[in-house]
Amino acid sequence: MNTSLDILYLNEPDMLKAKVNDVVRCTDCMEELLKILDKGDYRMGGDNGNSHGCMVTFPDEPEFPNMPKNGPDRRFMAMPAYVGGKFDIAGMKWYGSNVENREKGIPRSILMVMLNDKETGAPISLMSANLLSAYRTAGIPGVGVKNLAVKNAKVLGIIGPGVINITAVETFAALRPTLDTIKIKGRGKASIDRCINFIKEKLPQFKTIEVVDTVEDAVRDADIISFATSTPMGDGRSAYPFVDEKWIKPGALFCLPGAADFSDEFITSGRAKLVVDNIKLYEAWAEEYPYPTYDMIYILGSLFMDLVHDGKLDKSQIHDLGAILNGKLPGRESDDQIILYSVGGMPVEDVAWGKEVYDYAVANGIGTKLNLWEEPYLF
Repeated sequence: MNTSLDILYLNEPDMLKAKVNDVVRCTDCMEELLKILDKGDYRMGGDNGNSHGCMVTFPDEPEFPNMPKNGPDRRFMAMPAYVGGKFDIAGMKWYGSNVENREKGIPRSILMVMLNDKETGAPISLMSANLLSAYRTAGIPGVGVKNLAVKNAKVLGIIGPGVINITAVETFAALRPTLDTIKIKGRGKASIDRCINFIKEKLPQFKTIEVVDTVEDAVRDADIISFATSTPMGDGRSAYPFVDEKWIKPGALFCLPGAADFSDEFITSGRAKLVVDNIKLYEAWAEEYPYPTYDMIYILGSLFMDLVHDGKLDKSQIHDLGAILNGKLPGRESDDQIILYSVGGMPVEDVAWGKEVYDYAVANGIGTKLNLWEEPYLF
């Protein structure tokens, strides 16, 4: 009996060697994952099997001197999942986050992913996950662009030019090479400049780069719009950037992994197709957070569920992208159809893309083997 147990450690340079930033491959991976989610061959945390994860937050005024104090994006979070289908792997993303990290020259959130054998629970790989998380976060909207955006999309508008939208722009450009104009709405010059420099260096297909002052300017005339804005949890709906229907170009696709708001009347009217990455995630949030959930969880799918709760929206009006991909529901039905695509983010995405990157690393001799034990001291 061989009891020796090794794990494969992949640092960030290893992850790049293993093609974690291959946006087309990542989008294909996320497309397959969404089909699996629609079939139900997965589990996440909680009794409902659909929890986003378990989060540790801190009080505004801790009574203990060493306890962290509440602040923007200050939390620890564990996000476990099992993904079936071709992935057939368990794992977890774990991270700590503090917006003040930026003053130290490090990312706001620092992430790791652990993959585990589904039978024994033994760790298989520990990997740096900032890039993995960023590219899978862009890959899920990427599936939306691949399957729901108009074919000749030319103008992209982004609100929030941080890491998520930078990777989204890279992904969207690969999936819609017709894109040649980008409009950028940001809060600070530094993040806008980083985004522009990335586009100029990596994405020469964008012939026009325009910095705009308002959300309206970013939305008008855009074929694809991506919101990657964040707001502190619990600030409520009034803190979210609002989009007026009259600004929206016919046929526009909104990819919404960040905070964005639309009028209840527009959402319930049927004048836009409502699409989510996995409706069971939003049902779980509705269980875990008090109504109205949208005041706490700024992802638009939570507003959809609040409107269902209010009797203003029938749940059948909310379409899972996985069901569309599996041929159960129609996708885009006309070139003029406006589509609102809510992207919640789930640990199954990290585990699925992590497994793909891990397999590439193993096949190509990338990473460092670490021995856990030759024989367990206790068993």
